[in-house]
Amino acid sequence: MEILTILLSGLLGLITPAGLIIDRTGENALRSQLAKVEQLQVRVDNAPTHQLLQGKVETVRITGRSLQLKKQDIRIALLELETDAIELEPRSLRRGKPKLKRPFQSGVRLVLTQQDVNKILQSPQIIEKLRQIKISDFDSSNTRTDKTYNFINPKIEFLTNNRLKLQVELQEKGKGKPLLIVAESGLSIVRGRQIELIDPLVVVDKEVVPPQFLNVILNNINKRLDLGRFEDDGLQMRILKLNVRQAELEIAAFLRIEPSSRFLETPRS
Repeated sequence: MEILTILLSGLLGLITPAGLIIDRTGENALRSQLAKVEQLQVRVDNAPTHQLLQGKVETVRITGRSLQLKKQDIRIALLELETDAIELEPRSLRRGKPKLKRPFQSGVRLVLTQQDVNKILQSPQIIEKLRQIKISDFDSSNTRTDKTYNFINPKIEFLTNNRLKLQVELQEKGKGKPLLIVAESGLSIVRGRQIELIDPLVVVDKEVVPPQFLNVILNNINKRLDLGRFEDDGLQMRILKLNVRQAELEIAAFLRIEPSSRFLETPRS
């Protein structure tokens, strides 16, 4: 969600207390949220001046290539975004802390490359999350125990026909050779709100994982891929397109963010 909060932070900074909002101002506001930019274009369809002073903007369109986020090693190969009308609380403008008066709605299209996703997987933030995972096991007396494992060297490969392959090594603390886990699956969209794994295959050290074990893992993953779980936090997301092709992932989605959403709470830098 870092991508989302960065974009919102820049968009909310487009309007100043004086009602000044032009394409160049909007572009500079977004550039300040990014570490590197190859190409960025912002087009703002301005409302009449009196509406600008009240914190209203008709539409914002953004196109960008090779956008590098600050603080996290995430690069967006392509970004296209178009908003509905944006309306901010006028008093929040005078305080210099723009706040939404009504829900923010936008269509967005993102393209991520396989190389960039693998950089994300190797980032310190992801490696730390992998280290925090505990795996339950059962000893000879059928007693449940938590063993310490490290997932290392994660790597993803984008295949054709909306399929991808994930490879990771599982290292048990104090043991020697890690286990090699290779998982391949197709992706589909269910009701626009959930990404579902299709026909998954998991191989651990050249042994295929039996379906009865795989289904338990699959059900847990599919629940986490349900975007409806964000709605209690004021974010509604509907996936319009999901394309996996060789070395590239394309996502198109509709976003609706309530003024009270926690995703608006990230401080702007």
